[in-house]
Amino acid sequence: MPSSPAAACARRPRLARALLGSAAILAVLGVLLAVGWRLAVRELHDQLQTALGPRSEVGEIVVGWQAVEVRHLRIRAARQGPTAWPAEDELRAERVVVVPDLRSLLSATVRIRRVEIEDGYVSLLRTRDGRLKVLPALLDSGRTAGGAQGQAVAVHLGEVRWVGGALEFFDASVRRPALKLRLERLDARVGPLDLPRLDSTTGLRMDGVLKGVQRDGRVHLSGEAVFGRREVRLHTDLRGVDLVALQPYLLKVTEAGVKRGSLDLRMQATVRQERLNAPGHVTLTGLELNASGGVLGTFAGVPRQAVVAAMSKNGRIDLDFTLEGRLDDPDFSLNENVATKIASGLAESLGVSVGGVVQGVGDVIKGLFGR
Repeated sequence: MPSSPAAACARRPRLARALLGSAAILAVLGVLLAVGWRLAVRELHDQLQTALGPRSEVGEIVVGWQAVEVRHLRIRAARQGPTAWPAEDELRAERVVVVPDLRSLLSATVRIRRVEIEDGYVSLLRTRDGRLKVLPALLDSGRTAGGAQGQAVAVHLGEVRWVGGALEFFDASVRRPALKLRLERLDARVGPLDLPRLDSTTGLRMDGVLKGVQRDGRVHLSGEAVFGRREVRLHTDLRGVDLVALQPYLLKVTEAGVKRGSLDLRMQATVRQERLNAPGHVTLTGLELNASGGVLGTFAGVPRQAVVAAMSKNGRIDLDFTLEGRLDDPDFSLNENVATKIASGLAESLGVSVGGVVQGVGDVIKGLFGR
């Protein structure tokens, strides 16, 4: 029997009240969800800043369904005391995107598929005794992943990608204040990494521009490493690097300085069971030396006149070398090994005797192996 108009009119207010009540409930749930979300993001913000240490700053965290985005990240450096850092910051990044593996939430290992760093900056220091220090606020503090003391959390990083930005390398082993080398337009990939054991094979690749006084050069590194076992296979390729910027590695204090010139370097380094084997090739192009030192002066331990004559004749000098030695031998110094090999190769290519031991380009490479 069809309902009467009066009954229909009576149901309308009830329907309206039901819809209004549902809307109110949804609104309340929405407010609670928004408040809960903001509290969760704030808690994540606080935990991240605690994990990064007291000198860290985190501008904003944006949590999505598939990734967490950290904006305006900064770790300031300690500028005073015996551990004073030569740069204002250890790390900066305008944007860091972390893509977790959601399937690992219930496992004992935190699995992260990808970390992307955009427009970042990182500084590295090679100390006077040859040790390479990176992010001491994190790696030298003894904290674990949650900022507390105790058992470190196992973390698997599928890949860390660095796009844009700069790296500054300070080397206190060649002079004081520390020599600064700056890499820009970085494009780097590292992974996978298993922390804290570092017992998996990690792929490495980095491209960048090495800033110079007169010209900029290209840097390419690629290979793989098992950091926990100190095993490395690394290909290094430097193209058109400014010799003026590198001359603290090439010259002794008493030798003639470099007026201009460029360096190309290719080297295939392997470290296995603490033994280094690294054949390489160096090309010096357009080398001009300052007049200091006169006819008795030297360059890289070789008589200056022989270097000038060879450069005038060919416009370039090519030499081969091979670095060898045990890294766990306290008498082995990669600085001296590289210096001797480059000086010997230079002397052989010019047909003269070695005049002394030099500081070689391997000072930079030495930092990789920590001695």
